[in-house]
Amino acid sequence: MTLSLTLPVAGGALAPYALRGSAPVRPPAGVKFNRIAYSAAHVVADPLAAIDPWLQSAVDWDATIGYRRHLWSLGLGVAEAMDTAQRGMGLDWPTSLELIRRSLDAAKDVPGALVASGCGTDHLNIDEVRSVDDVIRGYEEQMAAIEALGGKLIVMASRALARVAKSPADYERVYDRILRQAKQPVVLHWLGDMFDPALAGYWGTKDIDAAMATALGIIAAHPDKVDGIKISLLDKDKEIAMRRQLPPGVRMYTGDDFNYAELIAGDGHGSEQTHGQSDALLGIFDAIAPAASAALGELAQGNVEKFHAILGPTVPLSRHIFAAPTRFYKTGVVFMAWLNGHQSHFTMVGGQQSTRSLQHFAELFRLADAANLLEQPELAVRRMKTLLALHGVEG
Repeated sequence: MTLSLTLPVAGGALAPYALRGSAPVRPPAGVKFNRIAYSAAHVVADPLAAIDPWLQSAVDWDATIGYRRHLWSLGLGVAEAMDTAQRGMGLDWPTSLELIRRSLDAAKDVPGALVASGCGTDHLNIDEVRSVDDVIRGYEEQMAAIEALGGKLIVMASRALARVAKSPADYERVYDRILRQAKQPVVLHWLGDMFDPALAGYWGTKDIDAAMATALGIIAAHPDKVDGIKISLLDKDKEIAMRRQLPPGVRMYTGDDFNYAELIAGDGHGSEQTHGQSDALLGIFDAIAPAASAALGELAQGNVEKFHAILGPTVPLSRHIFAAPTRFYKTGVVFMAWLNGHQSHFTMVGGQQSTRSLQHFAELFRLADAANLLEQPELAVRRMKTLLALHGVEG
């Protein structure tokens, strides 16, 4: 039987929509990759907590850790507490540290589970940050707490540093201090201002090429302390240009949710293998986890055409989820988790379920169906109808 419902279309009208009925792609058990792939996993809010969601965060810990087990079962790593659409926008540092602790504990029960954890300065009162030294102390505080748990660091871009730094030299000073102290190689993080306007001019300049040169210089000074760098500029040419200049052994972790399929597949150019391909640290992998896993498994077997056949259809969905204002992308990711039955509600930390329109969700639903990403179509239709009814759309 064909599943159907009524969805909003452009201009505010309503139109019937029938699902395609194609079965989702699933990876085989024990799938293996030839890329490292992290998902920036979302946090499941506790909808029954008596809090003010814009001011406080309450987490459903069982559902949150359960989703991480789901990602690990698919062979994906978890980039913990570094989801930039929730960290600092509903998820505070004490809750983030508890999330890291619980995730690391859970990973001990999963052979081969990868976890890397976000280390930043978001616990600082940015209005009280006066100097680069304040930023260093902020990083060191979070760094010490995560490393005390045995965690691997993702050194997140710092709003505080972007605010007080006067030149590229200030960035060099901060990162030199942090990298010298790191107990194991870290992943650096370059987040474009489309994700966070407060990070405009990161690395001391708004000139992307000059900023890249500063970041590359920092990495070159500490190649043994840098596992890789994640860049989220939504510019594949800039990523490729930087990738080809990384020191031997330092990975490029794509954070490009617009062009990830092409970047992960790679072009094979460069003197090092890592110059010709990107690994992944992506927010969209949360929403498309089974397809991402299946595609990466095909790539590892040399089946490049199958890789693109699986992952290619997910790109329009990702571009929609990450459309401007990009900083609201997590709303679409959590919506997908709800549609697919990975959580029982569509409530988010920070109340962020309200950041996108019904038109946005309707198009997301259509794109998810087109990409064969609706894992339980009947459930997805029921839940989409619930959301429609809340907005006054029946049928």
